[in-house]
Amino acid sequence: MRRLEAVFAPDGALAATIPGFNARAAQIEMALAVEEAIEQECSLIAEAGTGMGKTFAYLVPAILSGKRTVISSATKNLQDQLFSQDLPVVRAALAIPFKAALLKGRANYLCLYRLENTLGFLPHHGRTEAAAIESIRRWAARTRTGDIAEVSDVLEISPLWPAVTSTADNCLGQECPQYSDCFLVKARRKAQEADILVINHHLLCADWRLKSDGFGELLPDARIIVVDEAHQFAETALQFLGASLSSRQLQGLANDIRAEQAKDAGDMPELGQAAEALAAKIISLRSLFARVPKRAPWQELERNPALMSGLQALVRQLATLAATLKPAAVRGKGLESCWKRCAESEARLRLLLEETQSESVRWAETYPHSFSLHRTPLEIAPAFKQFARQARATWLFTSATLSVAKRFDHFAAMLGLENVATKSWDSPFDYQSQCLLYLPPELPDPASSAFAEAVAYAALPVLTASQGRAFFLFTSHQALQQAARVLTRESDYPLYIQGSQPKQVLLELFKRAGNGVLLGTASFWEGVDVRGPALSCVIIDRLPFAAPGDPILAARLEALRRQGRDPFGSFQLPAAVIALKQGIGRLLRDRQDRGVVMLGDPRVRTKAYGKVFLDSLPLMQRTSAIEDVERFFAAEVAGTVR
Repeated sequence: MRRLEAVFAPDGALAATIPGFNARAAQIEMALAVEEAIEQECSLIAEAGTGMGKTFAYLVPAILSGKRTVISSATKNLQDQLFSQDLPVVRAALAIPFKAALLKGRANYLCLYRLENTLGFLPHHGRTEAAAIESIRRWAARTRTGDIAEVSDVLEISPLWPAVTSTADNCLGQECPQYSDCFLVKARRKAQEADILVINHHLLCADWRLKSDGFGELLPDARIIVVDEAHQFAETALQFLGASLSSRQLQGLANDIRAEQAKDAGDMPELGQAAEALAAKIISLRSLFARVPKRAPWQELERNPALMSGLQALVRQLATLAATLKPAAVRGKGLESCWKRCAESEARLRLLLEETQSESVRWAETYPHSFSLHRTPLEIAPAFKQFARQARATWLFTSATLSVAKRFDHFAAMLGLENVATKSWDSPFDYQSQCLLYLPPELPDPASSAFAEAVAYAALPVLTASQGRAFFLFTSHQALQQAARVLTRESDYPLYIQGSQPKQVLLELFKRAGNGVLLGTASFWEGVDVRGPALSCVIIDRLPFAAPGDPILAARLEALRRQGRDPFGSFQLPAAVIALKQGIGRLLRDRQDRGVVMLGDPRVRTKAYGKVFLDSLPLMQRTSAIEDVERFFAAEVAGTVR
């Protein structure tokens, strides 16, 4: 038996290390496929069904190869799990010494300079903020990593964190007086020395951009690059490789100018006045953006002369502010940084306002208290193909959702991957006996104004049969709110509605309740893991086609038409299939889990493309009779589940 197979054997190293470890044929097959790709120095797309154990299937052969490996995940939670849980287990099992490091984006690390200079109690702070500031200061005195994830009693979304973390814009770099103690610098040094480095997709894209621009690199050269949760990578890259500017960035600039002026240029009150003027301009623009749709194409902005005039005035104001800051830059590194940031913001805004014929789209996004401007490329395939070639590494792309009807064309085309090996392994879960797909009859077309309420009413008997214990997933916030009104009136189960509390709080409350119904949109369709009977039903209102009004999607579809391609078949349909697979994947997370999926969209039965969706899902029983749903859950109560 080969060493790799021996590690995964029933009496092998993993079984000796992990209580209750089960050898899985598919896991061993994937590990062997990864080993072969590493030995042949070729790339691999590997789809691994939920519960198969793909993490160990790529970690073990990568470590056994002795080659430097970079693992990129989609989320910080997965990063932490890989580094803190999975790698120590594999290290203990293999008894092979290797250096492992975890590296996150700079916004995840405490900035000692900003802690000293910008975090303080302000007039608008209340008791909660005062307590949070004290918690951050106490933690800062004892932390060894500076990773803000260590602070459990200050929410990740707290507005205090930007005050004590840095951005690429406001970081002073080697000129910082705290540089020798910088947590980010220490983390990057460890990353350069690591044999196994765990990062996220944003950092991988940042490294890509730096290398493409000729400005060096963030990450060490690696011989193996694993892109986990790879179905999210292309979208991350599209956003990262564009240009953007937000009102939050400009407000932060104004705040930093005031702080640095008070510290190093008290005799230059004009700096504070210019910063106040910038802050006032941002507030004025925010009121104009309040009348703009949440995600708006640039043409929408151009229909508002006052808004466009305001943006042009902002360019001039930034130019004036940069000129005011320039003579003050010699007073201190903070002021010098503010001057450079101001000049860069002006240049970026000019780029965003400039009309070009390049393959990119300009758009804006608005929030309750801010706005952002973007220029986004329509595709990344040519650029990524060049980056992957220059990396001279074995690339492994893996996820539970990469194929559409057993084909990988869509994913490969997004990244420009050619002549790449593809493999797929089904989930070890027995979907035929553990899961039932319910397609309720006689629901209206999703385009109907009555659809959202009709789906909510169709879900009521399902929730009665499941005794709550459900995720109700929506493709829009509007549909969520309509369904929430129905369930509030008609259902007695505890409701946990996205937006009412932070995501992690809602999840914990849902798990503890044991009979709750959680209503969520995009962020709950993937990356959420609830094992056991607390989640026994997933209800999906409609097929998750991307919103047709999204400016990036509209521009991308038009570009496909110009290329003579079918936008629906080549992009919209496969993207929706992968999103649906992610949503349904929330249900079974363990071998003992079982439950019902309800899909409310009648198009899965009435449209020809519905077969593509059904053929892409795990093989499970299907029904349109609510009595079958009731019998499915009744068997659980009666203890007759096989």
